[in-house]
Amino acid sequence: MVPGDNKSSSGLKIGLFGIGLEAYWAQFEGLKERLTGYIEVVSNRLQSYDAEIVNLGLIDTPEKAFEAGSSFRREDVDLIFLYVTTYALSSTVLPVVKKAKVPVIVLNLSPAAAIDYTAFNKMTNRTDMTGEWLAYCSACPVPEIANVFNRSNIPFYQVTGMLDNDPEVWQQVEEWIAAAKVAHVMYYNRLGIMGSYYSGMLDIYTNLTLHCTTFGGHIEVIEVDELSAIRATVTTEETLEKISAFHNIFEVQNDCPADELSRAAMTAVALDKLVQKYQLGSMAYYHKGTGNEANHNTMTSVILGNSMLTANGIPAAGEYEVKNAQAMKIMDSFGAGGSFTEYYAMDFNDDVVLMGHDGPCHPALAEGKIKVRPLLVYHGKVGRGLSVEMSVKHGPVTLLAVVETIDGKLLFLVAEAESVAGPILEIGNTNSRYRFPIGARKFVEDWNSYGPAHHCAIGRGHIASKMEKLGKILNVQTIKVC
Repeated sequence: MVPGDNKSSSGLKIGLFGIGLEAYWAQFEGLKERLTGYIEVVSNRLQSYDAEIVNLGLIDTPEKAFEAGSSFRREDVDLIFLYVTTYALSSTVLPVVKKAKVPVIVLNLSPAAAIDYTAFNKMTNRTDMTGEWLAYCSACPVPEIANVFNRSNIPFYQVTGMLDNDPEVWQQVEEWIAAAKVAHVMYYNRLGIMGSYYSGMLDIYTNLTLHCTTFGGHIEVIEVDELSAIRATVTTEETLEKISAFHNIFEVQNDCPADELSRAAMTAVALDKLVQKYQLGSMAYYHKGTGNEANHNTMTSVILGNSMLTANGIPAAGEYEVKNAQAMKIMDSFGAGGSFTEYYAMDFNDDVVLMGHDGPCHPALAEGKIKVRPLLVYHGKVGRGLSVEMSVKHGPVTLLAVVETIDGKLLFLVAEAESVAGPILEIGNTNSRYRFPIGARKFVEDWNSYGPAHHCAIGRGHIASKMEKLGKILNVQTIKVC
C-alpha cells in the first residue's frame, strides 16, 4: 500500500507493519505470501474504523526496519500496530518504533483457533511441516519484543487472540483507535478561556501549561469585552433566526419573557461568531457581571447559546473550570456527549447520588426535550435570565474528572454508573439520579479520596476501557472507581 492513499475524515493516521525473518522465504515456499495476506486482513479491518492506514507490509531485515521507522515518522502516524505474523528478530522491530516515537500496540494474532494437529502430523515433508508451524508462530517472538521494549523504556500494549472470528480482538483494536482519535482531537484543540475564576474555588484552579504539555492544543485567552462588542453588532434578523433555532431544539416554557429570549439569542449569535473567529473547540468561562452593564447583560444570557455550542461539539464549561472543559471535550470526542455536572445530594432510600449543575447542558444527553425556564437569580452568582432543565437519558453513563495532582500531573478519574428514573429537583438546572455498582456511600468516599475538583463530566455509555487506553496513549494515569 502507498502511504497516505486512504484519507479519513478523522485526520488520524495509523501505522501498520508485520514482521518476519528474511532467511525463511527461500526455505519455505509460500510462507512470505501467506503472512503478507494476514497483514492485508488486518489492514482492511483497520480501514473500517475511519483512519488513514500507512501499511508498510512485512519488515524482515534490520535495514528495512530503519527505513520503516523513517517512513512512519515522515507520515506523522499517531499510533502503530505491530502485527507479529511469525518468529522474527527484535532487531527488525526496535528501529521502527524507536524512530517513530508513538504508542505501539502489539497484535499477537493466530490465524486460527488452533493448528489442525491431525492434518499437520500427517504431512510427510519435514520442511513443509516447519513452514506450516511458522505460519502459526505469532506468539513466539512476543517475549523477545517485550524484553527489548522494556529495556528501551518504550511503552507497549498487547492484543492477543485470533485473526478471524474473535470479536474481542477487534473490540480492543477499535477502542485503541477511538482513543487515538481523541488524543488527536485534543492535540489540535483550541480551548478558549474567558473571564476569571469563581473567587475562592481553590479546587478548580489549574496550571494551563500543564494542560498544553499533557494534551497539546492551544489555549486562547479571551476578554468578555470582546464578546460584548460582537454582541452589539448582532442584527435583528440574526436574532430572530436564533430564536427560531431555540424553539426547534428546546422546549421553551410559556413563562419565558420575550425580551429574555431576545437577549439569549443575541448572545448566542455573538458566541457563534467568537468561536468562529478563534476556531475554538471548547471553552471555559465565568464573569461576575458587576461594574459593566454591557458585560453583565452578555454574561447573564449565555446559557442557551453555550448549550447549543456544546451540542455541536464545542463544550462550554462554566465557573472557568478548565479541567472540566477538557473532560467534556474528551467525552464528546468519544461520541459520549459530555455534560457539566457535580454531585450535590444523596438519596439513601434509593441508594442513588443526585447530580447536576446550572449553566449549559448537552442536548444529545437529554431524557426528552430540554426545557428552557426563566430564573430570577442564580445561586451564589449575580444575574438573572434563562436556564435549561433536563435529565440525562436513562441507561449506562460514565463520569470523568481531570484531576491535577500534588506532583504536578494530571490524572483521569473514571466511574461507570446508570442514570435511573425517579424524582428530581425541578429548579431550572440539569438534574439526574445515578446508581453505582458499589453503592452510593462507597462511590462518594472512593471518588473523593482521589481529590478531584467538585465538577466532572458525564457521558452516555460505559467507556472506561476507552478512557484507560486514552490514558496510556497520553501517559496519564487512569483510575477507575467503579
